[in-house]
Amino acid sequence: MWQLYQFPLCPFSRKVRLMLAEKGIAHELVRESPWTSRDEFMDLNPAGQTPVLVEESRGIVLIDSDAICEYFEETIEKSPMIPGTASNRAEVRRLAAWFDEGLHREVVNPLMNERMRKRLISRDAPDTKTLRVAMTSANAHLDYMDYLLDHRRWLAGPVLSLADLTAAAHLSVADYLGGIDWRGHKQTTDWYSVMKSRPSFRPFLTERMEVIAPPAHYDKVDFN
Repeated sequence: MWQLYQFPLCPFSRKVRLMLAEKGIAHELVRESPWTSRDEFMDLNPAGQTPVLVEESRGIVLIDSDAICEYFEETIEKSPMIPGTASNRAEVRRLAAWFDEGLHREVVNPLMNERMRKRLISRDAPDTKTLRVAMTSANAHLDYMDYLLDHRRWLAGPVLSLADLTAAAHLSVADYLGGIDWRGHKQTTDWYSVMKSRPSFRPFLTERMEVIAPPAHYDKVDFN
């Protein structure tokens, strides 16, 4: 069976978890805290980053969320996540990269640093200015998603795709850390409610990090 080395609040790990679940691929989760640089994990990925997916019986080690998702898109026909014409597939990849890079850099990573890493690792207080900037950036990203969803059923087109999985993975972490103000973003809130109701997403709603609790609305599909 596949083993996914992941950290619960790593958005790239969550992206892969969503992909595996949507594709119906059996796997077990192995919690890995990347900052510990555990020898066995560093042997798998010297970069020390999650996620890493391993099939020991076949000697397969897959590293990087994009590479892992592309591997299963190429090898598993069920539930294509980069579907459609060449231009449609390009749009899926464009948006997935946008969320992995822009949303992560401007919103998720600062929230992780201030509200997770500082608390769990260095025991420092969060920088409130950094948090305010991240939350302002989050609002701008939601504005863009509202625009996309005004013109499309899903983020990249008429069907669920890797773009939706990627955005949901990052937003779920930011939401857990209290960095998302959903008010005034009906299109994105409605889309996210649908994502939260999918079987692939539901495990996230019950998972909790030690000493870090999510907002009250986090595990509620309708936000109430």
